[in-house]
Amino acid sequence: MNTSLGARRVLSLLAGAFGLTRAAAPAGTPIYVVLTLLGGVVPLSAAWCTKVLLDGIAAGGAWAALVPWAVALALTGLVSGLLPVSTEYLKQRLDRAVAVLTMDRLYQAMGRLTGLARMEDPRFRDKLQLAQQTGRSGPGQLVDDGLGAVQAAITTGGFLGTLLVLNAGMAVIVLVAAVPALIAHMRLSRARAEVMWSITPAERREVFYAELLSSLDAAKELRLLGLGDLFRRRMLVELTAAHAVVEGQDRRDARVRGLLAGLTALVSAAGLVWSVWLAVSGSLSIGDVAMFVAAVAGVQGASQSLVHNLASAHHSVLLFHHYQEIESQPPDLPVSAAPVPALRQGIELRDVWFRYADDQPWVLCGVNLTIPHGRSLALVGLNGAGKSTIVKLLCRFYDPSRGAILWDGVDIRSFSVDSVRERIGAVFQDYMRYDLTAAENVALGDVSSMDDRSRVVAAAERAGAHDMVAALPRGYDTLLSRMYFDEADREDPETGVLLSGGQWQRLALARAFLRDRRDLMILDEPSSGLDAQAEHEVHSSLRRHREGATSVLISHRLGTVRDAGVIAVLTAGQVSELGTHDELMFLDGDYARLFRLQASGYDEVVTG
Repeated sequence: MNTSLGARRVLSLLAGAFGLTRAAAPAGTPIYVVLTLLGGVVPLSAAWCTKVLLDGIAAGGAWAALVPWAVALALTGLVSGLLPVSTEYLKQRLDRAVAVLTMDRLYQAMGRLTGLARMEDPRFRDKLQLAQQTGRSGPGQLVDDGLGAVQAAITTGGFLGTLLVLNAGMAVIVLVAAVPALIAHMRLSRARAEVMWSITPAERREVFYAELLSSLDAAKELRLLGLGDLFRRRMLVELTAAHAVVEGQDRRDARVRGLLAGLTALVSAAGLVWSVWLAVSGSLSIGDVAMFVAAVAGVQGASQSLVHNLASAHHSVLLFHHYQEIESQPPDLPVSAAPVPALRQGIELRDVWFRYADDQPWVLCGVNLTIPHGRSLALVGLNGAGKSTIVKLLCRFYDPSRGAILWDGVDIRSFSVDSVRERIGAVFQDYMRYDLTAAENVALGDVSSMDDRSRVVAAAERAGAHDMVAALPRGYDTLLSRMYFDEADREDPETGVLLSGGQWQRLALARAFLRDRRDLMILDEPSSGLDAQAEHEVHSSLRRHREGATSVLISHRLGTVRDAGVIAVLTAGQVSELGTHDELMFLDGDYARLFRLQASGYDEVVTG
């Protein structure tokens, strides 16, 4: 974490946080500022009223002259009691308003990231996680810390100024008591921040083990292999190590704070004795003594509050910095307003090179491929050959590092990203499972069909999912989740259901079929989670669907791609073989070898 932001950047972040708060609550923010700063004046007002009253009483002043000051003191006490309640209420309102605005702006910024490069960057993911965590409360906390520091400065400055007027020596005594404490608290705050940063790796490991122990995905393997005790012990080791470091800092804090408290008490006691002696000798009034006592307590409390707020503001600034970086980032892909015309000729990958970062190896090395309009292209090859990367480039999740992808002869980078994707339908091997109804899970393929149940049903029928969905407790209106209900609802099967992997995959296919009016259909391992019969039915449907359509099919099961118009074999990011199934079998290269290898397993079963 960067802990050395420049002063200009810090002021910019403070202004940004205040601007967000003002934008979220334009009426409430000024009131909150005024009430918070008023809290810094109230202790000083109470001390002055007390001084005047005591001096008046000691001098035998008239009742009529003292009543206004008594009323003022009473009103000050009333304000002192009501201010915390009012400011806390306003703070909660502001926090809620700021949370809505910051989350809206954060996810608008995420929407501007039309590619995947930043989303797949671990450093960006870390920043995004911090932005999500601090976006809701960070701006409000930063404003609170800033106002709290100003409030404390007002209280401290007011008391010191008053004492300078009454007796300069008293002001010096208060400073002697407050300044060392202020400096020590600042150093302790920095030391604690460094300690908390130093234990971050241990805390991350502790969280990793804790999440692993409670993870549903890991539950089977942990129980089968008996790994629970191992990971629990490792979690406790990390937790204990982090706590030991914090405990050491706690001991140092306690020693320093104890010494400071003793020093402050001694200085304050000496000052009090001196002020009483001055009062007895006639140099100070009884009200001045009361003012001195109030000033010592007020400056001590305000200085500690000042240190706390400055330390908290420093931490809040660092975190809000991550939020602003995410919220203000530019689009990650070139922006163009030109729409994509309907595909008429085909799509061409011309000398396409690609790597995910400049310090990473090349994933694609000079790939040349053509997908004629109305025909299908199958991509096959071993894991890591570059098949899924080609899909990402076709969808414009990334742009080629070199070369170009042409849509009817025009580089797709000259078209708007959204218009390119409107022309594409896809089923990815890591398809989504939405905690929504069955109908919504299908309709998300084309949000314009949300209210068109006939289109949803037709897509489900083509994917072989209709009978399964119709048999659910509420049919297409069944919620495919159990996460939204309490324990009482869990006994009711109609509140929501959980599907198997194969059933979810059929819904993903239905979602893709809903985009059947698109120019390009991409199918990345569309039947990986299906049983043999379901796989046969799905691929029969896909063959019918691909007839006359431009499509790209990726599959490790070569029997499912043999009817593709063109089959491209990828090896280490290059097209090593290209042709129809019969042509590649005649070539007797890698494709033929892999095809016979897979077929031999089935032959053994049939003949065995």
